[in-house]
Amino acid sequence: MDQLVKESLTSAQRDDLRVISGMMIPQSDEYKVPGADDAAIQGDIIATLGRDTGMVATALDLVAKLAGQPLASLDDARREAVVTEFRAGGGAPCAVLARVILQC
Repeated sequence: MDQLVKESLTSAQRDDLRVISGMMIPQSDEYKVPGADDAAIQGDIIATLGRDTGMVATALDLVAKLAGQPLASLDDARREAVVTEFRAGGGAPCAVLARVILQC
């Protein structure tokens, strides 16, 4: 299926989205707010992907390719290294992924 018209994310892609979301926006005890990896926030992100689903799926596939496996299966240090590499060269898919996480 063409990634640009994909209508949903796989289970592995959703797991990686949760991990990346939590890395971008961690829980704050100081401000008493959940991280972006919170189940309710993840539900909102998934529910509002709409036309961005294909590009987000592409971004998550690129992350998994860089990791050599699903990002969620890596330890924290390796996750950080993979995400740093992705941010440096992920182009438009990286920008779209960041935008959909930040807007929720």
